[in-house]
Amino acid sequence: MPVHEVRDLLRERILILDGAMGTMIQRYKLDEAAFRGERFRNWTKDLKGHNDLLNVTRPDVIEAIHRQYLEAGADIIETNTFSSTRIAQADYHLESIVQDLNLAAARIARAAGPLSGVTVLEVGPGPGGLTRALLAQGAHRSSMDELTSWTQEADKVIVF
Repeated sequence: MPVHEVRDLLRERILILDGAMGTMIQRYKLDEAAFRGERFRNWTKDLKGHNDLLNVTRPDVIEAIHRQYLEAGADIIETNTFSSTRIAQADYHLESIVQDLNLAAARIARAAGPLSGVTVLEVGPGPGGLTRALLAQGAHRSSMDELTSWTQEADKVIVF
């Protein structure tokens, strides 16, 4: 949906944003194998709790959560890309799949809606995952150009 249409809707009413993806994922009580899927079955790092990875290993879970939010009345759903940036993925040695994570997340969000005329807006990686990763790895060593590059890499695949 173009930005001007979102602005028009905001003039008419308050739009409802979806809720916490991580909390909803926890309700599924997924184990390590569920996070890994077949593609990462033999990965050397623990992946349980890597919620963004579910975009490629358990897209059914992410789509079901989006649908639950839409059915509950959300107008806007965010892609499951809280930490889908190169620097955040370094925690798992998965920098090479940033584009896969973001593209899968956008496809899942788009597949989930709209339901009954509900507006769906895909929102790229938020600063929370980036900030957490930077703090963990020493942000003072990163240049602004690097930060911009990492965010653009993630965002470029979800802008349709």
